[in-house]
Amino acid sequence: MDKVGIGIIGCGNISSAYLKAMAAFPILDIRGLSDLNTALAEQRAAEFGLQARSVEDLMQDPAIEIIVNLTVPKAHVAVAMQALNAGKHTYSEKPLGINFAEGQKLAEAARAKGLRIGAAPDTFLGGSHQTAREMIDAGVLGTPVGGTATFMCPGHERWHPNPDFYYEVGGGPMLDMGPYYITDLVNLLGPVSRVAGFAIAPRKERLITSQPRNGETIPVHVATHVAGVMAFDCGAVVQIGMSFDVAGHKHVPLEIYGTDGTLIVPDPNHFGGQIDYLKKGGSFEPQETTRPYADGNYRSIGVADMAHGLRSNRPHRANGDLALHVLEVMEAFQRAAESGTTIDIRTKTERPAPLSVSLIDGRLAR
Repeated sequence: MDKVGIGIIGCGNISSAYLKAMAAFPILDIRGLSDLNTALAEQRAAEFGLQARSVEDLMQDPAIEIIVNLTVPKAHVAVAMQALNAGKHTYSEKPLGINFAEGQKLAEAARAKGLRIGAAPDTFLGGSHQTAREMIDAGVLGTPVGGTATFMCPGHERWHPNPDFYYEVGGGPMLDMGPYYITDLVNLLGPVSRVAGFAIAPRKERLITSQPRNGETIPVHVATHVAGVMAFDCGAVVQIGMSFDVAGHKHVPLEIYGTDGTLIVPDPNHFGGQIDYLKKGGSFEPQETTRPYADGNYRSIGVADMAHGLRSNRPHRANGDLALHVLEVMEAFQRAAESGTTIDIRTKTERPAPLSVSLIDGRLAR
């Protein structure tokens, strides 16, 4: 197999999940890790038997084709632009950028240079979400009518060792968790055409209860409870709620409604989970997952798919157009809240091609 050289920048919490999953994809050849905190990079490199290197070294290495950007959100575009200027393709953690304007500049720079950009989440490529996509495409819902998308919790300061960035510009529940839900909805229903929304921040500061900073307070600079509605090109209207201010709730993560039935889709922050389907006049019944990647945490499958796309000259699925569209939609909720109007979405994106075969055993997905 003609492997693709990978350089990773950012060795924080999420990097461990990426590195564990990358080991399952033979096409990926990790050439080194880097972080502004060199001790952290060295620790992560030792943990996975890799090499800690400087950012400049990774950028200048001709064997590296894709820079995987796992930095904090406010650094995503700056690091990605550096990679593009070094002639590298780049794949970022979500969101693509902290606002649509900078995401658009990144997309334009990539097109001008003939390079690819991609971005998380790639969980929509998981077996349960691809099976739900297959069912919708087969018409089991009839005409799509609507749905609900819900993520609500008390806040990430309960568990994250350094939760500050969740409450800085570029954070908040919509930009942090919204990408999982909205990306999966685009996978299932297609692009969004219009958005309405409300956004509030009930508290000006948050108390950290995780270690090692238990007892510290951090300021809040973003909305922490967002509610809205998305109108899709297909005609469906989906309600969404994203919050860091809810003590508990009983909503399921995703429900999709149609004229002929209802589909319960698993948590889009995971690759697998139980799908339930109700045919009109019947009751909910569990569905068999028919697609791969439902049995574990395959975070980095988007990078592997990008690598295969490079080698076979086909589009990759967790691509820049999709990530930019989702970023515009997420930003539109705040714009709608501030203006008291609905916001038209200007970007368009194709639904990513279904993923039906394995990327692990060397076969290229169609």
